[in-house]
Amino acid sequence: MAARVETALTGPGGPFAVVRAEDGPEAGSLVYADGPRTLREFVETTWAFGDQPFLIAAERSYSYAEFFAAASALACRLSDTYGLRAGDRAVVAMRNHPEWQIAFWAVQLAGLVAVPLNAWWTEDELTYALDDSGPRVLLVDGERMPRVAAWARRSEARVIVFHDEARGAREAREVEVPGGVEWYEDLPAPDPFAAPPEVDIRPEDDATIIYTSGTTGRPKGAVATQLAQAGAARNPRFHAAASALSRGIIPGQGPAPVTLLTFPFFHVAAFTSVYATMSAGGALVLMRKWDAEEALRLIREHRVTQYAGVPATALQLLAEAIQEGDVLESLQMLSTGGAAAPPDLVARLTARYGERIEPRNGYGLTETSGGVMANFGADYRLHPGSVGRPTPTTEVRIADPAGEALPEGEVGELWLRGQALVRGYWQDEAATAQAFTGGWFRTGDLAVVHEGRVSVVDRIKDMVLRGGENVYCIEVEAVLHDHPDVEDAAVLGVAHPVLGEEVAAVVRLRPGAVATTEELRVHVRRSLAAFKVPAHVLVSGEPLPRNATGKLLKRELRGLVEQELRGPVERELRGDGGAGGAGGQGRVIRTR
Repeated sequence: MAARVETALTGPGGPFAVVRAEDGPEAGSLVYADGPRTLREFVETTWAFGDQPFLIAAERSYSYAEFFAAASALACRLSDTYGLRAGDRAVVAMRNHPEWQIAFWAVQLAGLVAVPLNAWWTEDELTYALDDSGPRVLLVDGERMPRVAAWARRSEARVIVFHDEARGAREAREVEVPGGVEWYEDLPAPDPFAAPPEVDIRPEDDATIIYTSGTTGRPKGAVATQLAQAGAARNPRFHAAASALSRGIIPGQGPAPVTLLTFPFFHVAAFTSVYATMSAGGALVLMRKWDAEEALRLIREHRVTQYAGVPATALQLLAEAIQEGDVLESLQMLSTGGAAAPPDLVARLTARYGERIEPRNGYGLTETSGGVMANFGADYRLHPGSVGRPTPTTEVRIADPAGEALPEGEVGELWLRGQALVRGYWQDEAATAQAFTGGWFRTGDLAVVHEGRVSVVDRIKDMVLRGGENVYCIEVEAVLHDHPDVEDAAVLGVAHPVLGEEVAAVVRLRPGAVATTEELRVHVRRSLAAFKVPAHVLVSGEPLPRNATGKLLKRELRGLVEQELRGPVERELRGDGGAGGAGGQGRVIRTR
């Protein structure tokens, strides 16, 4: 079925037909034969949606017409008033305000390079990225202004501040910046009939520099061309069409989607959701911060049809809906990304709501400009451990350590090639050479392919080598997630004098759960070989540490677990206030 659907969509004359690029950064890669070649071309088409709602937030909402007018006006200011030109970088650093999208798309309409920065970074982290990217303008909200003020004072960059109601932002009006500071609320109202500036934007020009999460070291700026981002914008539209055809529906029919978006805008998972929504003329419902009860209220109020967020928030949403007896009447799709989804997520969704709500997950990285694989619907229910099939412009290789392709069914490193891949890392030739080989990107993930479906089994650096046997942490985590008392789980390797490494697990139990650690080990032993059963199981009283996009911070966990195992006393485990839940401090209790 999947093969027939793809042939119908990608065959000669099809809406997603592909060709192989002959020149430019994407030379040798498959690219879409039709469609936009730059993000400006992509966003200009959304003007036709006119008064349809686009950005819905507590502070204010924007129709497509209002959004495009505001983005065009700001683009003219960047180009005509500030004199910024192609190649100049523009930082965007703020919460998920509607104006984040206005700022980002103004940068694209002006032909500049957008540099979205992690809104939760500290002043030191922001300063590192500012020094590295060297922007000529900062588009920040009032919360971020105090954190970038020192850098702005010693640079020639211009600054535009949005949402100055935040604590300390009013005082920032007194900050002396050589380039000057303007406040967005003080700028003239956009002319609804004004056009964006006339600039020449080429497919090979840089469009974005998006920094990696930095979970294994300093963040690197991944540079995507206009053609790469245009491909990234087309990818979710392909998967939407494939999903519709697999359900016997003609793509594009029916009302525009209404999406509750909980990903932070600076993350590529959010880009995928935003691109998908804009392609269909849909609406984005925004949240200031994650709260499951508030999410349910917004779904009811705005008749949300699609949910997009990290797996941790999706699980919390389902738990809250069950507790409140909410049938999620309007919801048609629940999509997760940003981190590996536990296989039991789709099982819980199906057990409660049957097949009415389509499950969807996928795979993407900063280096792929967002999602390049997707698993949805019946296929997802049958193969919950898979991240799905690649887009037509994404080629997959499973490689051995020498880079040779492995046959189907064997585990190796996942290599990718395609239109949406970045061209390399900003001003880091060594890192670029290490990660890219002959147009292929080495993801660092271990994966296996079965009948065209890709399953990611672990990160190479996270895999536990126990006495010569490979233990894939994701596999053990999935089994732990299957236990009804487990809310979250992380599996990692700890040093062992004879075996080299042995398996350890840190779990977070559900409120009121009574499962013992030995019961959890027995549960794992029922499904997996004895060498995969955690030798140590530790219980956390607080959410496991994750970054802002839901990825487990195993580097932080590993040190804390090793500390705990070295001594008999309780060790402090610091939580992380990312997208998956509240932060704080708790304890990891040694309960082996």
